[in-house]
Amino acid sequence: MVKKRTVYICSMCGTESVQWFGKCESCQSYGTLEEQIIVIPSPSENILRREKISYSSKENNLRNTPKPNISSCFDEITENEKMQFHSGYKELDRVLGGGVVPGSLVLIGGDPGIGKSTLLLQVANKLAQQLPRILYISAEESAQQIKLRASRLMMLNTEKINNKNIEKKELERCNSKSLFILSETNLEEILRELESLQPQVAIIDSIQTLYLATLNSAPGSISQVKECTSILMQLAKRDNITLFIVGHVTKEGTIAGPRVLEHLVDTVLYFEGDRYASHRLLRSVKNRFGATHEIGIFEMIESGLVEVKNPSELFMGNQNEMVPGTSLVVTCEGTRPLVVELQALISPTSYSSPRRSTTGIEYSRLQQILAVLEKRVGIPLSKLDVYVSSTGGLGVEEPAADLGIAIAIVASVKDQIIIPNTILIGEIGLGGQVRSVPQIKLRLKEAVKLGFTRAIIPNGKNYTFNINLEIISVGTVIDAINAAFLG
Repeated sequence: MVKKRTVYICSMCGTESVQWFGKCESCQSYGTLEEQIIVIPSPSENILRREKISYSSKENNLRNTPKPNISSCFDEITENEKMQFHSGYKELDRVLGGGVVPGSLVLIGGDPGIGKSTLLLQVANKLAQQLPRILYISAEESAQQIKLRASRLMMLNTEKINNKNIEKKELERCNSKSLFILSETNLEEILRELESLQPQVAIIDSIQTLYLATLNSAPGSISQVKECTSILMQLAKRDNITLFIVGHVTKEGTIAGPRVLEHLVDTVLYFEGDRYASHRLLRSVKNRFGATHEIGIFEMIESGLVEVKNPSELFMGNQNEMVPGTSLVVTCEGTRPLVVELQALISPTSYSSPRRSTTGIEYSRLQQILAVLEKRVGIPLSKLDVYVSSTGGLGVEEPAADLGIAIAIVASVKDQIIIPNTILIGEIGLGGQVRSVPQIKLRLKEAVKLGFTRAIIPNGKNYTFNINLEIISVGTVIDAINAAFLG
């Protein structure tokens, strides 16, 4: 006999409760408990059967020697000759860890209108040039709407070809017969199509709009999202189909649905950026096949998304018009070094308590750096407004940018310009010392490639770099200030 029970599941953290409360006891969120009906099978429906092994005699022990039933010995597992294939975009391959892994499950999230569907449609078009079957499943658009958007993005006319210097053969390659479109929300119909077509890559846009008819809950609920993703994961591993899944995000910027959704998939990517700006960042926060916190940078133009080949130029600003209160740092996003310009503005406050504002910089790091400058260096900042930002809105989170933030603040206070072509690398301790940071050689190589001639870095290690760069090692913030300014 089948039994049913009612539970209340938090849409933010997935915590189950037998009673409804106004606030989740786990994540302290209000109004997030949703009612779900759980079907409990009777004990007679349990299919688990175990046979007892008798150890009464030596013959039984020999006859019942443990052996694998369906598991495989690790030494007998053969590796695929081609574990990864290119997606057609080097920036996406970088974030995925070198390429697309067959049978993997990739979750892509981002704000509405940021370009998730545009990116995946262009990826599907690129993959259709090298693979025989690519399936694009849209639960939000009809097939005619997808083709209309594809025509706007990929079917370029002659005028655009002349302006963008695109060869004619590139236009012909857009008319591919390997790309299949399915507009469906029923998961059972989607599974039938996947088993019938057997595509190498399938794209699902989006997971929150799919539903399983056997569940009583509405599409987008916790049970629907979890069950649909679990079934798709089993299909991807069994048939070796690579699945790209689009996920909606909440107002806090996290993937909508239960947290278990991110645990089920192999890779979690976030598509970030200001919808009013042109550049977009594809960031990896989980990757079983590559480095996490890797980023890929794209630019949104009239004909879709294009790769940014030199991202450092995007975040460096105009070096010919340096103003007081600016500095340049080298930050590492995964395995990619990026040169970022930091800006600081210090002005007398008009209120009883001064303002502290950051854009792209962690607020707590700024508070710590201001305390060090006032206590260890002697710069009075307690009655001044401080505004710090990074060019392009790139989130600079690692401590290696501390020295650049401090020098930019000092430059704004002194109303001076840092010595041209100087790069700053280092973490600031509470005692005013400059600490070493990882991947220092990789950062210096990026600085040389972009034409910098001086680098202020922390000492404490015997650096042996064969780099055409004037390296100034400092131990304290005061030493870095003396080295950063003329006189």
